Amino acid sequence: MTATTEYVVLLGDDGTPLGTADKATVHTTDTPLHLAFSCHVFDADGRVLLTRRALSKRTWPGVWTNSFCGHPAPGEAQEEAVARRAQRELGITISAVSPMLPDFRYRAVDASGIVENEICPVFSAVTTDAVDPSPDEVAEWAWLRPDELRAAVEAAPFAFSPWLVLQLQQWPKPEAARDLP
Repeated sequence: MTATTEYVVLLGDDGTPLGTADKATVHTTDTPLHLAFSCHVFDADGRVLLTRRALSKRTWPGVWTNSFCGHPAPGEAQEEAVARRAQRELGITISAVSPMLPDFRYRAVDASGIVENEICPVFSAVTTDAVDPSPDEVAEWAWLRPDELRAAVEAAPFAFSPWLVLQLQQWPKPEAARDLP
């Protein structure tokens, strides 16, 4: 493995690691099941950070989604991978990283035919940093109250990533929103 090659962990249907593959070759029309993560970043006011994927992204370009996603490197702890990607994609440090939907899994097909096929634990985190996103990852970003995000996704689910739509269906209901960071 070279320093410039990013690897993902391939998984069996039961979540057992089966090996690794070059990330650049994994996302195709026949994507194997692999390990990923999503993260929803909250600010001190309880707002959640929503990002719009860069137009140069291979899958779901220009689509609004959760704060950020990524893949842990082989042997990397999930929480370390989440912190690494927060810095890489958004230029922020995060704290209070905790599992939000630890058993989340999905498969979705992009309009181009590219498949996402992931066991993808979902985390929440908090930041006090100003967002300074990498332009190759994020085109735009906005802070929304969780109820505003729910309303937007309900009104126009096609404008959002399929994983975000599915994740929001599993978030605590508004009456339990105090459980969010």
